[in-house]
Amino acid sequence: MMVWSIGVCGCCGPLRPRYKRLVDNIFPEDPKDGLVKSDMEKLTFYAVSAPEKLDRIGAYLAERLSRDVLRHRYGYVVIAMEALDQLLMACHSQSIKPFVESFLHMVAKLLESQEPDLQVLGTNSFVKFANIEEDTPSYHRRYDFFVSQFSAMCHSTHEDPETRTRIRVAGIKGLQGVVRKTVNDELQAIIWEPQHMNKLIPSMLFNMQEADDFDSSPSGTERDENPAALAESCFRELLGRAAYGNMNNALRPVLVHLDNHGLWDPNEFAVSCFRIIMYSIQAQHSHHVIQQVLGHLDTHNKDTPRVRAGIVQVLLETVAIAAKGSVGPTVLEVFNTLLKHLRMSVDFEMGADSRRGSASSVSSRSKESEERIVQNAIIQTIGFFGGNLPDYQRAEVMMFIMGKVPVYGTPCHTLDTVKIGHLGTKRIQAMLLSSLIMVTSGFKAKTMAAALPPLFLDPLFSISLMEDSELRQLVLEILHNIIDRHDNRAKLRGIRIIPNVAALKIKREKISKQDVSFMKKHGQQLYRHIYLGCKEEDNVHKNFELLFTALALITIELANEEVVIDLIRLAMALQDMVLANEENMPMFIRCSILALVAAYLNFLSQMIANPPFCQHVSKVLEMRNLEAPYLLPEHIFREKLPSTLEKDNRSLYFQTQEIAESLAGPSYNVERLSVPYVPQVTDEDRLSRRKSFVDTISLQVDLLSSSLPDKVQSPTLKHYSRLEEQEKEKRRQVIEKFQKAPFEEIAAHCESKANMLHDRLAQIFELTIRPPPSPSGTVTITAGHAQYHSVPVYEMKFPDLCVY
Repeated sequence: MMVWSIGVCGCCGPLRPRYKRLVDNIFPEDPKDGLVKSDMEKLTFYAVSAPEKLDRIGAYLAERLSRDVLRHRYGYVVIAMEALDQLLMACHSQSIKPFVESFLHMVAKLLESQEPDLQVLGTNSFVKFANIEEDTPSYHRRYDFFVSQFSAMCHSTHEDPETRTRIRVAGIKGLQGVVRKTVNDELQAIIWEPQHMNKLIPSMLFNMQEADDFDSSPSGTERDENPAALAESCFRELLGRAAYGNMNNALRPVLVHLDNHGLWDPNEFAVSCFRIIMYSIQAQHSHHVIQQVLGHLDTHNKDTPRVRAGIVQVLLETVAIAAKGSVGPTVLEVFNTLLKHLRMSVDFEMGADSRRGSASSVSSRSKESEERIVQNAIIQTIGFFGGNLPDYQRAEVMMFIMGKVPVYGTPCHTLDTVKIGHLGTKRIQAMLLSSLIMVTSGFKAKTMAAALPPLFLDPLFSISLMEDSELRQLVLEILHNIIDRHDNRAKLRGIRIIPNVAALKIKREKISKQDVSFMKKHGQQLYRHIYLGCKEEDNVHKNFELLFTALALITIELANEEVVIDLIRLAMALQDMVLANEENMPMFIRCSILALVAAYLNFLSQMIANPPFCQHVSKVLEMRNLEAPYLLPEHIFREKLPSTLEKDNRSLYFQTQEIAESLAGPSYNVERLSVPYVPQVTDEDRLSRRKSFVDTISLQVDLLSSSLPDKVQSPTLKHYSRLEEQEKEKRRQVIEKFQKAPFEEIAAHCESKANMLHDRLAQIFELTIRPPPSPSGTVTITAGHAQYHSVPVYEMKFPDLCVY
């Protein structure tokens, strides 16, 4: 009995399960010999034939691998992983699920080890597994450990550079495998949660950030072994698979990484990073990126100017790409946020300017210049974004920006300009108008009424009345962009006598009925602003160049026979104003206006192709060239100006009568030329905050003269006769004007008189009516500081009805 027992015990070895014997047979006595291929084929055949044994095979292989890892028998570890890879690739049955769990357990064991070779080996096996498409989804499998471990490998700091590169490459490949295995599996949507994205995204960006180091390495690694290139590829793949609801979770880690590593200044990497993002995501998700960057800009509104400028430049890059596709509902949100930060930047700049007198004047100047960088970046972004929008959206943006421009006394004055003062307000106006120039560049409106509605035109013209030549130049450039619909402006640059206008090959179309209606309604407004803009004393050469271009573009785009007559009346009124010189304008301004009139009438006469008109203009130009070259645009800015003008020499000036004779015929109503052009007076003078000293004095004189005694005011008989003659002449001019002037001009004149009456009454009330004194005191503002003056009750004077 005892002998039988011993015999049975001796036979226990051969009685081991077959799958274990097959597994044992694939391991050679010397691990250097590698996997025994014949036995591996038997094991594979057995696994395919009996898939229910797969989980046991996997568990036994995992047991052997764990033992070999502990004993540092790394040769057998490599053989075990090779066998696992082959079994994984060969078997695709339902029973593979438990086997995968054993496989992942073994990969985790390798990744936990401190040996770089084992980490790389485990990663390679995981990547092969990630490329296998499973028939059914897994309900319980999680990859949290692998995300953490691969992310840690991406940040490897191994002493040996080559080993460090191998580990980082393996980590990136592992993350790429996790992404491929999970993003398309609805049951693995947990991968998009912040705790995973906060590890995945920074790991990729960390390696992308060091692209220069790897590109300049002497070994010259290939793209597949370059951590930066591989990380960028993985980053693009991840963002390309991001769904609508996952965009924010994918973008926030990017912004946090750029903050933590100080990559906004300089911002080359940040710009490159967001360029990759915008080209990788689906086009309909672009507005998510813009919203995130805008929110980040709000978060950093008190950071250094260079950081804010870096974020704005990144926004410019994203907007530039998004404008070519879908930008979603964020158009006005972009502009609103940018305008808010523009105002904040001006506040900071004005604060630095006010501290310039302190000991830290150098740092204040540097901060001011840095704020200019922020402001220019914002303007570029506004202009680029607006310039790439379709025309219907661009018109809305133009209205939106104009609504933010501070214009005194109008609803458009939405910005609080008390804190920043006059200089800050001017700075904001200049920057917003500069952005409008960029937005309107290339704008092709079908009708002027759609491009220049009253809500846009009125505040724009109000700014053109301000006593600042730079602002007036910006307004004229905006008008050029809107009026010029056939790209003729480049041919008209510079104020000059054009010898042959036909050689310019100007493009034009017949004026439409809508534009005719626009000129009837707003033409007087246009002429008025050109007239008033010419006589500003701070005008420079550029102002007159832009005024000439404006007149020429109006002639090309909006001039029919009636408008031509109006433009000639405007030009002659400018000449008469200079010769009369009732406002004592500087000689430079007077000569420049006459040169402008000469250049424009030369252009107009050739545009309407009227030989007698051209002949008259040529005759005047020849005489000026001989006797008064300082009245020509080519010489006005080089010649020495005279002290007085020769008013009596009629040959130097254009004559209304000769122009009327040259235009006589059925096409033009030349009778209107005999009516002098007088600019209408509107509320815009008040809106532009001009303080007219002359109006104030005249009002005071009127009030004083009305209060003088009768004997002081008693006029003589000669005075009465002169008044009667003036009254008759005035009545005759009024009758003639109402007979010959167009209805629109008469209506504008009547409206201006009513407005003048209201303005005078308002001024009288302001001078005469004062609020009653109050014991609580009254507020007066002196040098920007509010001061309270209290009046004692016993010193107050009450009306009789109030005393009892």
